[in-house]
Amino acid sequence: MPRSSGETRKRLLAAATKEFAKYGIAGARVDRIAEAAGVNKQAIYAYFGSKESLFDAVYDAMVVQTIEEVPIDAYDLPGYVGRLYDRYRRHPEVLRIATWYAMERGTDAPHPSSLRSSKAKIAAIREAQESGAITSDFAPEDLLVLILNLSTTGHRVSPESLSPDRSHDAVKKSIMNAVERFTLP
Repeated sequence: MPRSSGETRKRLLAAATKEFAKYGIAGARVDRIAEAAGVNKQAIYAYFGSKESLFDAVYDAMVVQTIEEVPIDAYDLPGYVGRLYDRYRRHPEVLRIATWYAMERGTDAPHPSSLRSSKAKIAAIREAQESGAITSDFAPEDLLVLILNLSTTGHRVSPESLSPDRSHDAVKKSIMNAVERFTLP
């Protein structure tokens, strides 16, 4: 029974996500992606044009999925950072892909989905600041960077850096408390 093009694309994206998370753009191999997706490697070029374009599609899908699963609530930034923390814990490939993107693509040309997302988040934070709900001591852009970085706490450090008796719930609670404290009006 022939597969639908949507199904093939979905399988390619799933296989590519695992491959890119593990090896990055340079180390990823289209033959491994194709094999994992159950297609020939020409399908990658037919659907995406190049390995780099496939990586961009994977990155874009992760950005969009994160935005949809964890929308910002600038009036509850501690809750927002906690939900992001949970997403990264459930899906470590998100941070791996983002790290590969930053290392291999650099920060000179932000990805369009990321740029749109950041602008919307900054606008939401600015609105909450202007309403007096959160502090105006930080520029909205800086506040967003602080929150996004805190949401990765414990995910981007070696296990030896965290105390073995420290649970993820305890780390999450600490970062939520930190965000609450530094965003108080």
